[in-house]
Amino acid sequence: MKSFVVTKNDSEKRLDKFISKVCPALPQGLMYKYIRLKRIKVNSRRAEISTRLKEGDIVDAYINDEFFVKKPPSYDFLSASKKINIVYEDQNILLADKPQGLLSHPDENEYTDTLIGRIQHYLYDKGEYDPQHENSFKPALANRIDRNTGGIVIAAKNAEALRILCEKIKDRQLDKRYLTVVHGRPKKASDTLEGYLEKNEEKNKVYLSSKKTEKNRTVRTRYRTLCSKGGLSLLEIELLTGRTHQIRAHLASVGHPLLGDGKYGKLKEDKKLGFNKQALYSYKLSFCFSTDAGILQYLDGKTFSVKAVWFAEELFGEEYKNMML
Repeated sequence: MKSFVVTKNDSEKRLDKFISKVCPALPQGLMYKYIRLKRIKVNSRRAEISTRLKEGDIVDAYINDEFFVKKPPSYDFLSASKKINIVYEDQNILLADKPQGLLSHPDENEYTDTLIGRIQHYLYDKGEYDPQHENSFKPALANRIDRNTGGIVIAAKNAEALRILCEKIKDRQLDKRYLTVVHGRPKKASDTLEGYLEKNEEKNKVYLSSKKTEKNRTVRTRYRTLCSKGGLSLLEIELLTGRTHQIRAHLASVGHPLLGDGKYGKLKEDKKLGFNKQALYSYKLSFCFSTDAGILQYLDGKTFSVKAVWFAEELFGEEYKNMML
């Protein structure tokens, strides 16, 4: 028999999810059987598979010692690069400036060197994250941006911060702004674009329409033209809805594709100009809480920005720098 004390980071976790982490050698079917037979209890009482654990709960597991055996520590994140650009950090969160080309999370082609891998590696080296002292929680991203988009991504250092951040993002209490360079100059200096977006999963591409159907979803994109030069314009973008490829597809649909966009733009022509990746960057983040944010309330009203956006500096030089002052 072995007992586990539920920590703050494991609070609200389902019993079966908790057991699968602390007893990795226990087959799932046998785990369910042991819960039904009261060989796994919470606070000395019978519990259900779906029981939500609370901080301080005692989970008793009356099972064979062989199921408690854990493999020697071998952490994938230690293979991730240590290179990370930090915009802001405190005891609860970390804001990282993700470079273009780096995945936020692992996929079928890249498993180790991702943004979350780098963040976990960094926190492990600092002594702020030790998997052996955590039952199940590990630092996680509260949001993500596409591989070919750069900019601010939010990481939570504890479970409570992650829960709050996810709620605030869902309730749109965080204001994210993007910088992008598009072909041409919009007729209006600023405007809110509206349309209906439908995604083609096979092609991993979206399509804009002016008519609502059962399959498409409403999209609203607000832009502000900052400056124009040489047939290109630097725009600040605010997403009023958050859909796949929304910025890229929406601006392309009104005749202003992003510079370097290989899916919705003119990449063949852009490569001749020396641009082979899309000019899109999540450069600024503001916390605008309209409801209580618990342990993150101190962030309310704060704004964070990346130090520089490469394509804005390269194409618009002093004009861009003066705007960022």
